[in-house]
Amino acid sequence: MLPAEIAQHVRRIQVVTGRQVAEVMAGAWLSVFKGRGMEFDEVRPYVPGDDVRTIDWNVTARTGEPHVKRYVEERELTVMLVVDVSGSLDFGSTRRSKLEAAVELSALLALSAIANGDKVGLLLFHGGAELYIPPRKGQKHALRVIREVLARGSEPPGRRGDRSWVARLPALVRKWFGWLDEIARREPRSTTSIAAALELCRRVLPRKAVLFLVSDFLDENYTDVLRHANKKHDVVAALVTDPREKAMAPAGLITLEDAETGKTRLVDTASAAFRAGLARAAVERVETLRTTLRASGVDLLAIDASEPVVEPLLRFLRERERRQRR
Repeated sequence: MLPAEIAQHVRRIQVVTGRQVAEVMAGAWLSVFKGRGMEFDEVRPYVPGDDVRTIDWNVTARTGEPHVKRYVEERELTVMLVVDVSGSLDFGSTRRSKLEAAVELSALLALSAIANGDKVGLLLFHGGAELYIPPRKGQKHALRVIREVLARGSEPPGRRGDRSWVARLPALVRKWFGWLDEIARREPRSTTSIAAALELCRRVLPRKAVLFLVSDFLDENYTDVLRHANKKHDVVAALVTDPREKAMAPAGLITLEDAETGKTRLVDTASAAFRAGLARAAVERVETLRTTLRASGVDLLAIDASEPVVEPLLRFLRERERRQRR
């Protein structure tokens, strides 16, 4: 996708998701995601009626007059979109891929955060970090976040992860265009490491944030890191799936290729036993993930790439709000 096409796509996403944010998302977002709580504002002289528990005894001792600490509610949030752009997200059996669904979800979340006056940042990852954008405010910044997610998913599949052509360019040319060296150093998009992405968030986010981890979760050995991340931050796992991962049409013998390992396998989709086993494995994977997340205190938002994302997101926000009121 050319830069002009990306810009046009961003504008289209802005129109669609912007309307959804204005009409239905703002209230749900505000009621579910709270600020960091009460933050210290100032010390002032005590006046009758002040809560004695707020007396600042150190200042009172120094001045000889009673003083109290004043606190204000801090509404501002830091929202971090941690988006998986590994090879498996390129898969799509309907009108769009899982990555395109992740782009729409990211756009909706980014614009909702900005509309609420929150900061929003972005981390694109696969086997390593692809791109990190620090959290900031503003509509222009939100559109940049959307553009970067869209751009990383718009490269031709044959060139993703293959940066050797850059390394073969003359050193002088690469020196003139420093960003070419950055491209050459990127790791291939074939693998997934959720643990590495969460570890990077731990290092770069000193204060509590809301982390939306958008992935198909085709990874292993990340549970401990996820649990630790949720102790510091509010982590929401957004699982993106495709209908063909749950059920396959009886199309006879076909060759399947793993998008992240490149391994191929010949399967007989006409076999009822194969299709039943595939459906069973898909259900077990999601249930295992749900159990793991529940044990870690992490909420799960399930997105079907063949459907619009706003309805499941709204259901998730309403359910979370109901839980918070209990």
